[in-house]
Amino acid sequence: MSLKSRIEAVLFVTAKSVTIKEISDILNVEEPEIEEAILELIMDYSSRDGALEINDENGYILQVKEDYSDIVEKLCPVEISGAILKTLTIIALKEPIRQSTLKEMRGAGTYEHVSELVKKGFIKRSKDKNGRSYNLHTTPKFHEYFQLQGDTDILRKLIDTDEHLKEN
Repeated sequence: MSLKSRIEAVLFVTAKSVTIKEISDILNVEEPEIEEAILELIMDYSSRDGALEINDENGYILQVKEDYSDIVEKLCPVEISGAILKTLTIIALKEPIRQSTLKEMRGAGTYEHVSELVKKGFIKRSKDKNGRSYNLHTTPKFHEYFQLQGDTDILRKLIDTDEHLKEN
């Protein structure tokens, strides 16, 4: 087994980025050797016309290239952080909701949350009539992903959103 193959196996099975030191500890190989082999592996992946790449932003991780994200999303569940999920819950229960109102409820991080939710296709936004804010609505993808049938009127009546969904 080559060192590159062993590193590739480590990157394949880890679900998070790993550092040179972590790979070194796992494989019991000196860090300079790991660093050299991983650079060669990165070049191998970047020189071929495949769907995989090694991302080295915060450590090293083997991942599917962005160009193939539509395929991956069909096969794998979308990951949503707890904070973004809380924001999505408020949107779903109070829709249509103005983005400015949502910001008052959830804070400045709301803008990033909304951008992420739009990117994932769970919400859409449209300019409100005065053009100063956006109205936020859930999409059919949101209902399909969370296996919701009909609307969320019943949930709105059951949950006091102002008390339970504010970030503490």
